[in-house]
Amino acid sequence: MPTAPTPSAARPAPTAPAPAPEASSAGPVTPPAVSGDMIFDAWASAFYPKALKAGIRREVLDREMAGLTPDPRVAQRDSRQPEFSQPISVYIKGAVTPGTASKGEQERADVPQLADIEQKYGVPREILIAVWSRESAFGAIQGDFDVVRSMASLAAQGRRRDWAEGELIAALKIIQSGEVSREKLKGSWAGAMGQTQFIPSAYLSTAVDADGDGKRDIWASSADALASAANLLAKGGWRRGESWAREITVPADFDFALSEGPKLTPDAWTALGVLRADGLPWTDADKAAEAQLLAPAGAQGPIFLLFPNHFAIRKYNNSVAYALAVGLLADRIAGGGPLVRPWPAETALSLADRMTAQRALGALGFSPGTPDGIVGAGTRTALRAWQKARGLTADGYLSPDMVERLKTEAGAGAASGG
Repeated sequence: MPTAPTPSAARPAPTAPAPAPEASSAGPVTPPAVSGDMIFDAWASAFYPKALKAGIRREVLDREMAGLTPDPRVAQRDSRQPEFSQPISVYIKGAVTPGTASKGEQERADVPQLADIEQKYGVPREILIAVWSRESAFGAIQGDFDVVRSMASLAAQGRRRDWAEGELIAALKIIQSGEVSREKLKGSWAGAMGQTQFIPSAYLSTAVDADGDGKRDIWASSADALASAANLLAKGGWRRGESWAREITVPADFDFALSEGPKLTPDAWTALGVLRADGLPWTDADKAAEAQLLAPAGAQGPIFLLFPNHFAIRKYNNSVAYALAVGLLADRIAGGGPLVRPWPAETALSLADRMTAQRALGALGFSPGTPDGIVGAGTRTALRAWQKARGLTADGYLSPDMVERLKTEAGAGAASGG
């Protein structure tokens, strides 16, 4: 996926039942050609019987694997980890702009099937337009990688072998069905395809034909791409008529340790002093739902109650920043204004700082899991526990100040033998 922090290929979906494999009369199970790369060729030899067992016909496998070589660009991108982590405010400010919202309004008017898509799947058209913007800049940036070659390269590399082999088999099933040719199976380096960036297994299980031409063309048909995204979100738990999130305010003494914690009704949150930032009352649909509090940029930034539809967006791409960007852009396309509390100025943290903070938390007895430099839910939970134990605002926000405090405390503990 070209614009999200994590690739859309992180959203595998079940595929249709595979046909029975061919009989053993197909001949020896060996690749038709070798690439010259020993690791890739060893993987290809092991993959061949798996593909045959999954129902890929021998002639299809021979044809599509012939002359296949690993793509070095895929390996480079898969192993690349950013030295500096982009702050969430920077990501969202880049995604939610007046120009993008204006473009979204225009695109919304240019897809006549949107009303029917919204009615059928229950997903607001503005959410679909925002997903479209994030995934491919309204279809302009879809990726030009050969999906078969990309999946083979990732599988041979081994880090995500089972997943990549499953997606490669799904891509081969698409080709085998005759629905889409190998030449058209283009996408990102991670195998996400079309205007709404579906991985092959999601295409098989979830893509739909919305323009009535008998084809599920997520590459050239905006209607098919948007309807497919709506179907994916609906399958992911989208709840018709409910909000995705609401900006809120909290009292000065609010316990931020509740962030990313319990899911409570808006009335229960109101009892804790939580109010809608726009001053409006909760809708009946939202009052019946349970929501989770999130302070993505810490106590000094905007604060949200996340409703179940936020988590449906994260079934598309499991990133807090992505889901917030989609929801906030959708709100702007629908005519909403900016946030009541603006995003604070944030400082990007280096990979070394992020990993140092994680190691320090572990050394101090607040394990965030394996130090990997990714500030995910585990790190935020551990950080909140440490902050609360030290009498700090327990918002789970890893700022440069928190990094320094952790380094100092962990260093002093190590020096004293603690």
